[in-house]
Amino acid sequence: MQRNDWPTADPAALGMDTEKLSKLDPKIKSEYSNINGIVVVKNGYIAFERYYHSYGPNDTHHVASVTKSIMSALIGIAIHAGYIKSVDQNVLDFFPEYIPYPADKQKRDITIRHLLTMTAPYPFEDWHEPLDKMCMQPDWVTYTLDMLGQGGTIGTFKYSTAGAHLLSAIITRSTGKSAREFANEHLFKPIGMKEIPYYGMKSFGFDDLFGKNVKGWVNDPNGNSTGGWGLTLTPRDMARFGYLYLNHGTWNNQQIIPKSWIDESTAMNANNYGYLWWLRDEDSVFSYSALGDGGNGICCVPKKNLVVAIASEFIMNARDRWQLIKEYLVSQ
Repeated sequence: MQRNDWPTADPAALGMDTEKLSKLDPKIKSEYSNINGIVVVKNGYIAFERYYHSYGPNDTHHVASVTKSIMSALIGIAIHAGYIKSVDQNVLDFFPEYIPYPADKQKRDITIRHLLTMTAPYPFEDWHEPLDKMCMQPDWVTYTLDMLGQGGTIGTFKYSTAGAHLLSAIITRSTGKSAREFANEHLFKPIGMKEIPYYGMKSFGFDDLFGKNVKGWVNDPNGNSTGGWGLTLTPRDMARFGYLYLNHGTWNNQQIIPKSWIDESTAMNANNYGYLWWLRDEDSVFSYSALGDGGNGICCVPKKNLVVAIASEFIMNARDRWQLIKEYLVSQ
């Protein structure tokens, strides 16, 4: 079922363990209290949906790094539409005005694939990316291009939000549209997600970039949508996006994302990381997830025909949602 008015169904009729499911709500309230909304989709039907802290189904939430997985989908759509040649196209192809130093051989070899798989080198230590430094620059793209390829070698996993921002700039350079505009037209609208309106950034302080003033989809000082965070979505729209992937890129019999792109994006590897998706294989159950700080996430479990979307209030060191998903939903 993929109509725009998303049908709900009795969990028992979908073969779910209702006793286990009845314990999910009290568990969230007692141990995952920063969850604002959760939508569980089984066999294409909404089987469980709850909201907390006065939020409802139409409220949007800043989903942090879940934005990266949306960015991955946009790159796949742009390649399929011919805006980008392939994942192996060099990053510098899109920034002809940027002239690297002659000695910067490594920078010239970095491709879109390296940005998607987080295998491009940067000078910062693992998990210590100076994101605040990028956010203080007048030109985030030039700052990131300067940093790209410095230190380390191509092929080693190093998580970078700035690298995802380059992908957003590549969408804009290749299509002439911001990632927000491109997503509205080619992804959000076709699958019945809310279109994201433009909000002018009043400033580039913490609250506007990450905090309570985040609206729509954050952009940098040059108008590029943030590639690695900054998107606001409803839990149902998060679930729609997950279901699109679970359904091999089709919605209402329309191919929105090529099936081959979804297969490539979620193919297991040594880094447990696909094209901006986290991969997990546990007890012979494979899943892939879009994960954001504070416990935001979209978890897809193909074997169980299951999508779990969770929107959360940002807190430091939020509890891992996988334990909750595994115990109450996957183990059914």
